[in-house]
Amino acid sequence: MTNSIIISSINLENSDLKGYQSLNELLRSTSWNHINVANWNEDYPYIPLAKFRVAYDQKAIIIQYEIEEEVIKAQYHVHNDNIWEDSCVEFFISFDNKEHYYNFEFNPIGAGLIGYGTNVKTERSRLTEEQIDQVDVFSTIERTQTDSKWSLIQYIPFTTFTHNQITNSFLKENKIFANFYKCGDHLPRPHFLSWNKIDHPTPNFHLPEFFGELIFE
Repeated sequence: MTNSIIISSINLENSDLKGYQSLNELLRSTSWNHINVANWNEDYPYIPLAKFRVAYDQKAIIIQYEIEEEVIKAQYHVHNDNIWEDSCVEFFISFDNKEHYYNFEFNPIGAGLIGYGTNVKTERSRLTEEQIDQVDVFSTIERTQTDSKWSLIQYIPFTTFTHNQITNSFLKENKIFANFYKCGDHLPRPHFLSWNKIDHPTPNFHLPEFFGELIFE
């Protein structure tokens, strides 16, 4: 079964990009979606709480994640490092019927990795640090005696999609496919969760045939 999300537009003023709180307030009316499919639960049974919500404006796609997990790890602080080894949220999106796709991978302190290409590893390339810096990232971390929580908001300008000419109209007029993930390869309890189910014997997020659909209103 393929999941789908209807994504609404929001009116975002430049002043709203001042911080986490203002963006969180703007996204408040947007529905949450869960990243809770443990596709390889026999080997990786741990399921942290993970959810996301999505909106867009005239210039960007906006994603907010909320995560609750037993350990928060943010070892990497430089773009294009091994971000997936940390507490990591990931967003893969295709604009050409799953032939090519972008992968956005970010940890709680905003270090990111963005790649583009087919699902053949040798045909994929990474964006530069300067291009990744186009993504505005706002995060919060809460740690108490009983809980560890973090939240991340990404403002992803259309210009970040360097291999496509993405506009507000393009998103509305075309089929867009994507998947969302939560992982942590080097956490005490590694996990590999997805929003849309993946049917594959071993952990692998680079399978666009299992992307769900994003419907931009």
